[in-house]
Amino acid sequence: MSGYAEKLARLRAELGAGGPGGIGLAKSTSNLFRDRKAQARPRVDLSGFNQVVEVDSTRAHVAAEGMTTYADLVEATLAHSVMPCVVPQLKSITLGGAAAGVGLEASSFRYGLVHDTLVGLDVLLADGAIVTCTPENEHRDLFYGFPNSYGTLGYALKVTARTVPVKPYVRLEHWRHAQPETFFADLEARCSSDADFVDATVFSGEEMYLTLGRFVDSAPRTSDYTYEHIYYRSIRERGSDYLTTRDYLWRWDTDWFWCSKNLFVQNPVIRRLVGRERLNSTTYAKVMRWNSKWGITRAFTRLSGKHPESVIQDVDIPIGRAAEFLEFFLAEIGILPVWICPIRIHDPKARFPLYPLDSRTLYVNFGFWDVVSDPVRREPGFYNRKIERKVADLGGIKSLYSDSYYPENEFWSMYDRPAYDALKARYDPQGKFRNLYEKCVLGH
Repeated sequence: MSGYAEKLARLRAELGAGGPGGIGLAKSTSNLFRDRKAQARPRVDLSGFNQVVEVDSTRAHVAAEGMTTYADLVEATLAHSVMPCVVPQLKSITLGGAAAGVGLEASSFRYGLVHDTLVGLDVLLADGAIVTCTPENEHRDLFYGFPNSYGTLGYALKVTARTVPVKPYVRLEHWRHAQPETFFADLEARCSSDADFVDATVFSGEEMYLTLGRFVDSAPRTSDYTYEHIYYRSIRERGSDYLTTRDYLWRWDTDWFWCSKNLFVQNPVIRRLVGRERLNSTTYAKVMRWNSKWGITRAFTRLSGKHPESVIQDVDIPIGRAAEFLEFFLAEIGILPVWICPIRIHDPKARFPLYPLDSRTLYVNFGFWDVVSDPVRREPGFYNRKIERKVADLGGIKSLYSDSYYPENEFWSMYDRPAYDALKARYDPQGKFRNLYEKCVLGH
């Protein structure tokens, strides 16, 4: 705790000194997939708030600074034979980013989203004040309003989350389905089982795999998907598998799910040239940002006579409408594979106004990340808007880490304008931070 306390003291001194610029995050990596306009360099650099503060196995809590990556957080907790209840899929995601956004993984059917697992936040506000938020104290409105606020209410300096015990290995079972209706019915049933992890992968409308993971004390063998072998391909090839717990948590990171194919590193020769150390989400995010800046992919696609649109989204659909969404998606969008992750709210009494999910409903997260190439030039966001409308029609909601195209009235009908305005009035009354619509839709 002393290191964190010293950082807080230095931060308060910097804020007290004033100077040009505003409060903002200075960071070299990001898992946001929406372009942002250049901003003035922030007056306060929070990138040094990147350490694990405490792992308390007795209370089943871990405290870490907001810029701590999940890679570092997992290393610290596994050393104590525990893990955060929900560990998002990519090593480069930060704890503060997951708290301010929406994080999930295959344990979300049991524990909910990342923000459902939090017990406390230290938040830096726009005026330089630092407040501690818990579900019980005078700042509980900010505790519940912080998720899905994306830095428009403040920045997380320290986050405390719940942990769960782990065993050394995870045994996987992959169950194939050929019909969406039976696939989603089985997915719902498995969420009432004794599995520790449940997720799924859709390769086509006739090839869907439900994956169950269970902690085990020993393994007859373990697979390695950190270099030459690719995890998502193994789902179709093996009925069962064993991974170390660490490798299970990062099974998607080596290939950014399957998106590494767009960087050609699924080619065995290129894969070996790139090397194990660079096969990870941090490398791919840097390449993606470089490509977004210079438009290399867009230029090549247009030379082929097609018009590309980036469709990178995670959407949450009630289980009863999931088959309907998949039918629409396969017919209208066609990106494959698709990641499937069930979500159930952990505490039915908790209400997060900027990401309202019904505690009585099991949701299905659909994750899809690629480019749709169309021979016809469409209006900007044509395919993304199709998805947004369908999600709304089915009673779902989508994460805001990527491009959004909502009209303003429709956006605020989904993300609780009255609750957000009340939070802004209390915690950023001068409007020093942009509002959620300006940041996540307009890109300001």
